[in-house]
Amino acid sequence: MTPAHPHLAALSVFQWVLTFLFFGLFFTSLLIGLLFTSYWSVTVLYCVWWILDWETPERGGRRSDWMRRWRLWQLHRDYFPIKLVKTAELPPTRNYVLGSHPHGIICAGAFSAFCTEATGFSQTFPGLKSHLCLLRGLFHLPVYREYMMSSGMVPVNRRSLDFLLRGGPGNAVVIVVGGAAESLDCLPGEHRVLLQGRRGFVRLALQHGADLVPTFSFGETDIFRQVRFAEGSLVRRFQRAFKERAGFAPCLFSGRSLFGGASSSSSWGLLPFAAPITVVVGQPIPVPRRPLPAEEEVAHYHALYVTALRALFEAHKDRCGLPPSAELVIA
Repeated sequence: MTPAHPHLAALSVFQWVLTFLFFGLFFTSLLIGLLFTSYWSVTVLYCVWWILDWETPERGGRRSDWMRRWRLWQLHRDYFPIKLVKTAELPPTRNYVLGSHPHGIICAGAFSAFCTEATGFSQTFPGLKSHLCLLRGLFHLPVYREYMMSSGMVPVNRRSLDFLLRGGPGNAVVIVVGGAAESLDCLPGEHRVLLQGRRGFVRLALQHGADLVPTFSFGETDIFRQVRFAEGSLVRRFQRAFKERAGFAPCLFSGRSLFGGASSSSSWGLLPFAAPITVVVGQPIPVPRRPLPAEEEVAHYHALYVTALRALFEAHKDRCGLPPSAELVIA
């Protein structure tokens, strides 16, 4: 389906990609540069505010419903397009830990579904507040932190998640379980997630009695091409070492040119390809509250989650345009 305003839709996605990649670096450089001009007071005042506001990201953030409803995000949704699918009720009388799969390069589906109202999250799940969790270090970047918090994003660290899940019912924390490591293996047409050795999100759910909910973004890995280097190669070892130190993986990826056709596969650029993304939210897995869960209990609910994710993928792959032979690989 072609968006009503294709050029505006492409521009909205292009600015979003540039924001994701360069916003933090740009404002960090700008504030440093202003120190050497007559506008040095701008940097000083912001730094004072930054210090006073340092703990806000880990105390629920500062979401703005006004920003989440910007027309810009509707154009972003229409470009791909992105759709949110509900399979079960999520009553706001509970808290939830949503696992988001796969990571892809840039989490376009998760952003649209959980950080904006473009796909109608609040209407689909009334009474719930969604919080997409990102690397803690990103919230140390000046101005970029304000942008992320306005969309409802929070750091993916223990203090931040404990604050939300202790803060009463109606919170849905969204954790991209595969993380940066998973982004290194995302290729168009493949459906591979890292999950087997990742149990921290299950332990978190048990400690707070928050229900587990699997979600899958069909089409997420189709919006960029990536060069995947062989395991053990020099470049692959560099990518993994960089990820261990910086928290994110340096992927060699490409999309299409802003000036090429929407269906062009020969051009190169940072604009994602316009491939449909369907974010399917599965049924909740009831989880009891265990302040000190045993490893056997964590393993049990992890196995239930893996089974539920597989079932979600199989139940929706046909209607999301995948062939019957498509398989979900869980590593």
